[in-house]
Amino acid sequence: MAQNNKPSDSKKKALPHTMKWMRELTLRQWRHGDPVTDLNRNIHQASEHLDKLLSKMGVSGGMDEQKLRSAWVKVAGDFVAKHAEPKSLNKGVLVLTVIQPSMRFHLEQMKGKLLKNFSDELGEGIVRQVHFIVG
Repeated sequence: MAQNNKPSDSKKKALPHTMKWMRELTLRQWRHGDPVTDLNRNIHQASEHLDKLLSKMGVSGGMDEQKLRSAWVKVAGDFVAKHAEPKSLNKGVLVLTVIQPSMRFHLEQMKGKLLKNFSDELGEGIVRQVHFIVG
């Protein structure tokens, strides 16, 4: 009786499974691990850790943005406050965004008075310099 040179049925079934397994293994190694099911698992908001980090570094306090804006309205007056607004306060340097170059020129002339008014309103040393940008 002549033997058939065909592989047995069990080997036929194992071959596709083995190829699939090898393909998955190769892809897993190429991607450096299994596919991630939850993409947001290690994402955190900065606010979760910022207060602890700042207190560890010895930095505390700061200026509330609303407090700075209300102080700006008191210092500059309603008309000027409508044409310029605080952009940032960093290490005593207040940056104001001004809508027109003519208003920038006007505020440059008033810089000394603005610094004095800020000193009266917020306290000495909070605002030491004022810079203007047109925007």
